[in-house]
Amino acid sequence: MDDRLQVNFVVCQLFALLAAIWFRTYLHSSKTSSFMRHVVATLLGLYLALFCFGWYALHFLVQSGISYCIMIIIGVENMHTYCFLFALGYLTVCQITRVYIFDYGQYSADFSGPMMIITQKITSLAYEIHDGMFRKDEELTPSQRGLAVRRMPSLLEYLSYNCNFMGILAGPLCSYKDYITFIEGRSYHMAQSGENGREEIQYGRTEPSPNIAVIQKLLVCGLSLLFHLTISKTLPVEYNIDEHFQATASWPTKVVYLYVSLLAARPKYYFAWTLADAINNAAGFGFRGYDENGAARWDLISNLRIQQIEMSTSFKMFLDNWNIQTALWLKRVCYERASLSPTIQTFILSAIWHGVYPGYYLTFLTGVLMTLAARAMRSNFRHYFVEPPQVKLLYDVVTWIVTQIAISYTVVPFVLLSIKPSFMFYSSWYYCLHIVGILVLLLLPSKKTQRGKNRHEDVRLSRSKKFDEGENSLGQNSFYTTNNVCNQNQEMASRHSF
Repeated sequence: MDDRLQVNFVVCQLFALLAAIWFRTYLHSSKTSSFMRHVVATLLGLYLALFCFGWYALHFLVQSGISYCIMIIIGVENMHTYCFLFALGYLTVCQITRVYIFDYGQYSADFSGPMMIITQKITSLAYEIHDGMFRKDEELTPSQRGLAVRRMPSLLEYLSYNCNFMGILAGPLCSYKDYITFIEGRSYHMAQSGENGREEIQYGRTEPSPNIAVIQKLLVCGLSLLFHLTISKTLPVEYNIDEHFQATASWPTKVVYLYVSLLAARPKYYFAWTLADAINNAAGFGFRGYDENGAARWDLISNLRIQQIEMSTSFKMFLDNWNIQTALWLKRVCYERASLSPTIQTFILSAIWHGVYPGYYLTFLTGVLMTLAARAMRSNFRHYFVEPPQVKLLYDVVTWIVTQIAISYTVVPFVLLSIKPSFMFYSSWYYCLHIVGILVLLLLPSKKTQRGKNRHEDVRLSRSKKFDEGENSLGQNSFYTTNNVCNQNQEMASRHSF
């Protein structure tokens, strides 16, 4: 891993944090025009990209520029398809070039990382424009209707959305409407749901300060970085395939080390994604209304929920709270639009988007099997263990253990990257979880999913829908929509969406 690139990335993100504070203080929407905010956000973003990645940053402009031309030339009827194919194809070519020509196995901060986020933005916006300017409202789901863009963005708005300094290096993805709402200073005049279900615009509140949210997230960043630098390096995932370890370790030892080594691999993601979230909040972006106690929520574009990740009691719950905005993107552009095998198509798209390392494909193919098997197990057995509370507690403990082992088993190839070490690991485990997953699917009766029904049972489109603390729905991080990629079954006690 290239330490210099990592240092560049961290330095640029810290600079972006300071720039975000300055942006909110001196270029606030009440003091500055939207045009000026777009210009400054774009120029700062391109400067950071150039500093961090050199002339490779030109790929960002090429990908965005050609995609915009496609939108203008092709027209709203088909441009979403062409933009999707071009943006994903261009990203894939860049990933192939970087991996197989320059630095195979160097899983470091590289120019294809920001391109992954830009690809999400290009494709999301293309579908939103198609929905808003071509399709009829009655053809759209509530979430699609809320996200629909009714006019073609200007080139400046488009570049600002794709390349602004707050999200160019590490995201996270946000919807175009949310971003424009922030730039134009309308984030705080949000539609509140009244008792009769109608939206009532609330203008009376003072603009909330993001300072407490930013400080809290920076503390999480500090702890994550400390954990990564001190503990993660002493528990390498590669040790799972060490010949001496495989030959001498007992099965309990192998299971425990698998879990702790993958646990130790997560803080670097916690650091990067939480810092990116803090940067957006510091600029004033990320406000998602008020909770029932009147406290401001700054999780509109949050990318993870650490507590829910570590306490996940289902495969789906883990995925719901990990890389949240990417899961939303997968739902919006693939899952809810797929006519055949949406779960499988979604995992394939996720694998292609992540890159060209074979380990990614092994992880996502295994993930399809684990998701379908976990869905079958949950739908067939969970209702027997809801009551009494003691039985439910025991069920939660057992499912937590199984989930953590299954997740760790699934993502090992994602970390190892290559085919040979990945198969070495699975061979050392005798492909046991693959076999169990296949047997579950063969032996347990499958229950019909409610995908079509649930698409119309998405959360209300009200921007500040009341927050249910007991519900781990991915849509809590958007004004408009929830996400339910891997399992569209309604869950009785709590819902967790991918």
